[in-house]
Amino acid sequence: MEFFINNNKADITIENEKTVGDVLKAFELECSKNKATTTGIILNGKTITASSFDDACKQPLEDSTKLEFTVVSLEDIKATLRNEAEQSVQISEKLLELPVKLQTGKDSDASNLITMLADFIDSFCRTTSLSALFPEDFENFNIGNKSIGDFFADFTHILEDFKQAIEAKDFVLMGDLAEYEISPRLIAIADAIKEL
Repeated sequence: MEFFINNNKADITIENEKTVGDVLKAFELECSKNKATTTGIILNGKTITASSFDDACKQPLEDSTKLEFTVVSLEDIKATLRNEAEQSVQISEKLLELPVKLQTGKDSDASNLITMLADFIDSFCRTTSLSALFPEDFENFNIGNKSIGDFFADFTHILEDFKQAIEAKDFVLMGDLAEYEISPRLIAIADAIKEL
């Protein structure tokens, strides 16, 4: 039998487990003791989905069985959030320079900054969705006075306006949105993370 955790071969000893389900149950118990949880399982090269989970659990353990787990821990999420707090402050500061970059023809710098913002938002959304796996630790995780969901519902409209301004090459609106709408929200994200 082979076990991998986050692509690293793991030395796991089988005791009384007879089926894949037995292993999964024992593994999740160990994860919960260590403030971690499984986010993905691959059995013999095939991803176990919600619809295939019950059938996979019934499979007997064999010498050729290969289980790959993707695991995330509470500490991983907190470390990622700390890193994202720093990124949000840096991007916020750079966004204040966006109008000047646009007006002085530094389109490449402006484009890189917009890509950086998009990547950050994508990463932060992924991290906050993972934080929902630990509700007792993140139940009070609000940005300003809004829940994460309400914050993004509001932020999405601003980002949509920003995207339209980019497409229309409306540099004045892009600059205004960057300076007065997006930048303060990035600072709010950093402040919220620091309060955790």
